[in-house]
Amino acid sequence: MLNENEKIDLITQISLDINEVKDIDLLLERILTNVRKFSSADAGSIYLKQGDNLKFNHTQNDTLQERLPSGKKLIYNTFSIPIDNMSIAGYVAQNCKTVNIPDVYQIDNNVPYTFDSHFDRLSNYKTCSMLAVPMINQREDVLGVMQIINAQNDKGDIVSFSPSDEHHILHFSTSAALAVERAQMTRNIILRMISMAELRDPKETGAHVNRVGAYSVEIYEEWAKSKQLPPEDVARQKDIFRMAAMLHDVGKVAISDLILKKPARLTIDEFEIIKSHTYLGARLFSDIRSDFDEIAAEVALNHHEKWDGTGYPGYIEQINKPFFIGPDNKPLPKKEDEIPIFGRIVAVADVYDALNSRRSYKEPWDEDRVLEELRQSSGTHFDPDVIDAFFSCLDVLKSITERYPDEEE
Repeated sequence: MLNENEKIDLITQISLDINEVKDIDLLLERILTNVRKFSSADAGSIYLKQGDNLKFNHTQNDTLQERLPSGKKLIYNTFSIPIDNMSIAGYVAQNCKTVNIPDVYQIDNNVPYTFDSHFDRLSNYKTCSMLAVPMINQREDVLGVMQIINAQNDKGDIVSFSPSDEHHILHFSTSAALAVERAQMTRNIILRMISMAELRDPKETGAHVNRVGAYSVEIYEEWAKSKQLPPEDVARQKDIFRMAAMLHDVGKVAISDLILKKPARLTIDEFEIIKSHTYLGARLFSDIRSDFDEIAAEVALNHHEKWDGTGYPGYIEQINKPFFIGPDNKPLPKKEDEIPIFGRIVAVADVYDALNSRRSYKEPWDEDRVLEELRQSSGTHFDPDVIDAFFSCLDVLKSITERYPDEEE
């Protein structure tokens, strides 16, 4: 357990995280980590409100994590529950009330909610104490519910959450709600930009860009781990990279419908126009005022480069000026480490999602075929180290695919 000085330091850290982290998924991960640390809780989860339901959005569990091989992440299923009095989280959201339960298997019969033990049985885990608090914004709207599970004492024994824990975590959840609302606004702005591209190119959907963004961050973490990059640098870059990766194809807003939606094979000239979406997208961020502008421009410009130098657009003097031209009157190519790492990673994430997805001209490939294509393309289309990172976190990538499904047509 933390002493008082450590708790004060952690309160400061949580406040910094709330003000600094922009991406909604990474924000929830950070908040849940620090709140669990504050209360010495073994596990926790966050539900976000979607209409009349709560979506199970994020979870952490130290006991289950310790059962996994070193370096592997806990995989969880995304599901929704109704906002009503039947479940603990539903009750908290419905009534805007905090619930502090010493033992979820000994809930008083006078309360309307019950504990669903299905997950415990499935995972061989034992939930005991639980603190569930509503996440409420300044307008007193419920944005979600934070559940903290199994408080521990200095000996590691499971104990009840104290009134002090209840007070502090309720305070944290209120602050978190403000940060979540801000992060959701940022995500929605990005998705609106994507919607403009989707109007031009039906492949550029919200589900697609959410998957590519999430894949890219997971691959980056594995790649960074293999390169032994400082964790604090990786954490900072993840937040920016997640949003930048979602905007990889935003330059398609400048491409004619006649080309983007052409049902037949493109001509050579039309394909050259399609290629321009890379530097047209990068041009949107050419007035560099932040790390995000820099990384977003890097991703948009370089996600179609290939490891062997056969990709596009190659070297250009500036985003808004002509290409460098080689002896054969073509742009000089970028290859291998000349291609920025974020471009190399999004290249893999984008192709993986494209092969897995249904398009007007093809059905989704089966998994074995997709994975074999990526293996075969290592060292030609893709950076071998990035492909190694991809396969190291493949189980997490599969769960992301399920988390952001395409809408039924």
